[in-house]
Amino acid sequence: MAQTNGRRTSRRDIYLKLRQMVLTLELAPGAALSENELAASLGVSRTPVRESLILLAQEGLVQVFPKIGSFVSRVDPAQVADAQFLREAVELASLEDLPEQPDPAVVEELRDNLRRQRRADLDLEEFFALDEAFHHGLMRLSGHGNVWTTVAAAKGHLDRARRLGLHENVSPAGFAAQHHEIFDAVLSGNVPLARTAMRTHLRAVFNDIERIRAHSPELFADHSTVPVRRNVVVWE
Repeated sequence: MAQTNGRRTSRRDIYLKLRQMVLTLELAPGAALSENELAASLGVSRTPVRESLILLAQEGLVQVFPKIGSFVSRVDPAQVADAQFLREAVELASLEDLPEQPDPAVVEELRDNLRRQRRADLDLEEFFALDEAFHHGLMRLSGHGNVWTTVAAAKGHLDRARRLGLHENVSPAGFAAQHHEIFDAVLSGNVPLARTAMRTHLRAVFNDIERIRAHSPELFADHSTVPVRRNVVVWE
């Protein structure tokens, strides 16, 4: 049995681990899921794996087909659009509540975050974490930091699309430059410019989806198809 800080791994630990594997694309969109293989790789029994897959299915990150098997959901552009709509509405609204004198401690955290985004040796997952912290930090400046948990829970498909875009772009420098533009507008008190820059930044994911779907359509949901079982389970 796997151990966490000297204790048995909890069911929630397994769920969070599998969710992270899906969101980071370690478990790729459309991949077949074997409870036995996942349990063996995580060092646990099948029960917490099965329960975790049920929870992930409720989030739309896993699909279960009776008599066929379980699969990582392919990225659904409609769910990406819904999550992006929610995120844009929340983040743009939060910019309207920026105080005249932003919290200097949070401002310095954001400055440090932007400095770290410029590191030449930064890998994509490190950048993704900094990106999340940057956006959360801006909401903290507005006094709405606690809302970020709700936003984060709703954007599984969006996060996968964003990661696909990062892999496609190879360098995150363009996104880092957009962060600098937003931050500079915030510090100068130019809320209209900050909103415009934020809107452009958040909507970039739609261009990524169309570009990636053009050469890798198998990564995206087509609700008219289901996988079929031959010697190997495949999507038609």
